[in-house]
Order: sequence, then structure tokens, then C-alpha cells
Amino acid sequence: MRQSKRIALGAFALALTLLTGCADRPAAAEKHRVTLVAKSTNTEFWKTVFAGAEAAAAEYNLDLFITGPETEEDYATQNQMVAQAVADGTEVLVFSAIDYEKNASAINDAAAAGVKIVTIDSDVHSDATSTYIGTDNYAAGQQAAAAALKCEYPHLYVGLVNYDINSANGQERETGVRDTFAPLDNVTVVESINVAAAAQPAQAGTAALLKANPEINVLIAFNEPVSVGAARAVTELKQEDRIWLVGFDSNVETVDNLQTGVVNALIVQNSYAMGYLGVESAYRLLTGQSGVLQPTVDTSTFIVTQENLFTADSQKALFAFE
Repeated sequence: MRQSKRIALGAFALALTLLTGCADRPAAAEKHRVTLVAKSTNTEFWKTVFAGAEAAAAEYNLDLFITGPETEEDYATQNQMVAQAVADGTEVLVFSAIDYEKNASAINDAAAAGVKIVTIDSDVHSDATSTYIGTDNYAAGQQAAAAALKCEYPHLYVGLVNYDINSANGQERETGVRDTFAPLDNVTVVESINVAAAAQPAQAGTAALLKANPEINVLIAFNEPVSVGAARAVTELKQEDRIWLVGFDSNVETVDNLQTGVVNALIVQNSYAMGYLGVESAYRLLTGQSGVLQPTVDTSTFIVTQENLFTADSQKALFAFE
């Protein structure tokens, strides 16, 4: 992960004030072409990213094309989509990498063809990127560990349910969790598993993890569909009163589970800001404003629990950009 100055952005309103308030708005002219290649198009997280991206495209008079594979493991299709976007004449790619290493050659080829690169959510191993916009994933992992430590068991036996092992953001989150727990005598990380980023395989993987390790009393799940699947496994095994579950992101199901106590905390990312600022950065690159871009922009996270669920800040984090 880049070692660079980070700009912490809290609520997205603050992000707009700090980063877009003084931006020059485009005059009427031929529209520039920008392509957003996401990890997938199926989750509430990505739908919110797209809403932010579309808002920025409308504001800056850009032709925005959004695409992504059906699953968050299909880096090969992502690479094909990058190549197709270049062939179609895109000028900037806004990209979230499924595989930190295996997406790199496609991004380097696009840059060699003259396309500018903005990464959001999950970075790629390439020097061709102009800026990364997204969560400080290591810090988000630390937040997840801190939320797990709210559990009052005298000893925490932790199971980690992560997604694709080659995805940079998931691995950075897990490292943040492990580094937080490492010096603590009352925490044991029992096992970490990687599952496909979808609810069904996450449910099956979590159920198998709990059956094989009945001592586990804390689970941390590292993205939206994996959190949904982990919560379903806890319910399936009737472990709601015994398992302390920390998840990432939100949708209707996980918020309902937070209210009923199946989920104890959610680490909620500002996905709308990722989309909006990613496309705004594309506009800046297209209009000679690359000097104002920071290498890394941290869009921040918010911890939502049953205790603060109905506060204004939590409701804004969970539902503001539907």
C-alpha cells in the first residue's frame, strides 16, 4: 500500500466542501469518455458507488460507462473489460481491482495506450495510477478488531471470514485485525477462511468454520455479501446468543440483523464518496488539474452498533445515498 499523505474525509458533505467546492465546473463542450470498471455490479455497496459516480458525471458533463463482472473473483473478465474500454476510446479508467497482481498488466497496457487511471476501493500493483480513493483498509481492520473487543467474554476465540485472497483491500483489513489482536493475551485467532464474495458460499464456509471450531465466539466478516452469509450461518446454527459478529458495509438484511442482535457491529464505508470522487478525479485529469490530486484519499468509515443505530450520523452512513 502506498506510503503517502492521506486526506481523511468524514461525512461526504465535508468531502464535497473540501475537495469540490473550488473545482472549476465544465463549460458546454464535447463530452469526455470515462469508464468505471467495478469488482461486480450486484451488491448494494457497488450500486451506491455507481450512484456517486453518476452524480459526478452529470455535474462534470462526462460520458460515463459502468461495467463489471458478475462475481468478485473474475479478474480475467475485468481485464477484458479494461481492454474493451480502451478499444472503445475511453480517456480515463476508474478501476477497482479484484486481483492486486493479476489486474496489473491490463492497467499498464491501458496506461501505455494513453488512458489515465484512477483506482477506487481496491488498489492495483501499478505505477500508472494517478490516485487511489477509498477506505484506509488497514485502519478499517483495526476498527473491526476494536468492535470485536467490545465483546465481554474473558477470552475471545476469533474466526475470520474473508473474500478473495488476492484482493488488496480484504488482505489489508485482515492485517489490521491481526496486528491489533497480536499483543493481546485474551484473544486467539483460531482460523481464517477465504470464500467467494457472495452470501451463499460465505454462509456455507462460515457454517463449516463454526462446526470445525466450536470454541469460536467471535466472527469478523470483511465485506457486504460475506457479512450477509456469515450472519445467515450464525442464524442457521442458532448461535445468535453466543457469537459476537462484526461485519462490513450494510444492506437491508444486515441492518435488520443489527437490530435483532445477530450482528453486533458494522464497519460502514463511504461508497458513494468513492464513486463521486473517482469520477471527479477523472475530470480533473482530463482538464489539466492533476496537480491537485493526492496520491491517496481516505473516504473514511463509520462504526454502527445497536446502541448508535438510530442516531443521525449512523442513519446518514447507512441510508443517505440510496
